Amino acid sequence: MENLLRSKGLWSLIENGFEEPESATVQTIAQQTQLDEIRMKDHKVKHYLYQAIDRVVFEQILDRRTSKIVWDSLKSKFGGNERVKKSLLNTLRREFEVLEMKKGETIKEYFAKVMAVANQMRSNGETMPDSVIVEKILRNLTEQFTYVIVSIEEAKDTRTVSVDELQSSLSVHEQKFKRVDQEEDHALKAVAGDGRFEGRRRGTNSYRGRGRGRGRSFDKARVECYKCHKLGHFQYECPR
Repeated sequence: MENLLRSKGLWSLIENGFEEPESATVQTIAQQTQLDEIRMKDHKVKHYLYQAIDRVVFEQILDRRTSKIVWDSLKSKFGGNERVKKSLLNTLRREFEVLEMKKGETIKEYFAKVMAVANQMRSNGETMPDSVIVEKILRNLTEQFTYVIVSIEEAKDTRTVSVDELQSSLSVHEQKFKRVDQEEDHALKAVAGDGRFEGRRRGTNSYRGRGRGRGRSFDKARVECYKCHKLGHFQYECPR
């Protein structure tokens, strides 16, 4: 709300407010014009504030004369004291820590879920740099992204990777996975149509490393080298 009011050039009415002149005060034409303009702006601010609250709260503050009084009333009702904020922040921290990407969930959906909690923590006073969010996301992706995580950690310093950059990189790999699966499905259907399909077993390689994915298997044929950008090997195995 603050950003909206600032963008409209109306935030000063929240910070400073304005006082209606005494009814007996005689105004010049210029003063009356200026007063009318301020009143109009104040009505706009109250309109924006009223749109952001439900009807129950609206009826409780309807008698407030100016936008500053409305704002101060809302702040008093919902701003909370330090003890309440601390309790809420602890709850959000626990929620943030246990967030994991679920099977079938897309990168976009998972990032949206993580950022919703992270932004709530930030709005309640938590220092939340991108590096913390990046590390959290990398720790809790599904097994499908195991080799991608290894490649990213080898090629980049995750402390300098932004959330947007990570999401973009993971989304690209997600699309590659989908294309590979579609191509394999089409090939299997073609083989089955010829009556030569007896089953398939994908060749896998087991990878253990960096405390992640121990004992997990994945198709190394999907690994993309960050040096030569060819499939089938990691950067540290690159012959170039």
